[in-house]
Amino acid sequence: MTWIRIVAWRLAFAVPLLLAVTSGMFALAKASPFDPVRQYLGERAMVTSPEIMAQIRANWGLDRPLIEQYATWLGNLLAGDLGESRSMRLPVAQVIGERLGWTLLVVACALVVMLAAALAIGTLSAWRRDSWLDRLITGTAFTTEAAPVFWVGLLAIWVFSVSLGWLPAGGLTDAAATTVTVPDLLRHMVLPVAVLAFSQSSWLLLFVRESVIGVLREDFVTGARARGLRGRTVLVRHALRSALLPFITIMGARVPELVTGAILVEAVFSWPGVAGTTIKAALAVDFPLLAALTLLATLAVVAGNLLADLAYTVADPRVRVLGVS
Repeated sequence: MTWIRIVAWRLAFAVPLLLAVTSGMFALAKASPFDPVRQYLGERAMVTSPEIMAQIRANWGLDRPLIEQYATWLGNLLAGDLGESRSMRLPVAQVIGERLGWTLLVVACALVVMLAAALAIGTLSAWRRDSWLDRLITGTAFTTEAAPVFWVGLLAIWVFSVSLGWLPAGGLTDAAATTVTVPDLLRHMVLPVAVLAFSQSSWLLLFVRESVIGVLREDFVTGARARGLRGRTVLVRHALRSALLPFITIMGARVPELVTGAILVEAVFSWPGVAGTTIKAALAVDFPLLAALTLLATLAVVAGNLLADLAYTVADPRVRVLGVS
């Protein structure tokens, strides 16, 4: 019952949120100083007559009132029509479908690496609190937290691709490859996954450290130590499990940063994912594609928070008993 209530509450919250995001997106597009028709024509806009440009605007519906444009787009969306990408000359659904899988692959791998590293290193730092190892870990985490994702990506390319030549600098496969093979794909995935995981793990590591330190001060941990349990047993079976409860919640809240990081990483490494396409759509003023990608990112944030709530009910049975979501 708790799961049903959580899902129903999130869905009820998602509907007005999506309406607010999409309507605000249309308002910003209307107020934008960039002309999508001129961007579409490129250099040809200099020699195109105003009548033809006006006809293109009419064909796209840009000459209609904003409310009418939004209602038409929303109706097409509910009918399953996302429109056509103006910059790629393909249906938006096809553009997203061809790229979404590559983004999910990189994000999923980075998420696993990030969680494993943050939990292990953050717990170790808390267990060795105030030692030289703890100072080294926290100092490095604070330093890397301030480093922009694109800067970390460019630095990784310079070190591992340009200087050492160990890994490819970008792309999905080698330039001469005609098919995607698993070994080639794995080699090209190393840097994007590592940079995305590294850029998102600093705050997570610090949070795990502080959470474990706080739990280690609790009475039940002191009691477990008084009963003669080994320090490792107290840490893993008692302290770490309790420290993971707020960790689950904050993971859902940080989904927007993961989405932003994926966009920058895909742009730096020329990864053919849907996140990097957002930048191309924005530069080309490709509003149909940009609108669909913004909607997809919003759905990712809502889904991340929903999964965090559901995971919390599994980790803490009291949530199910009390009906707290």
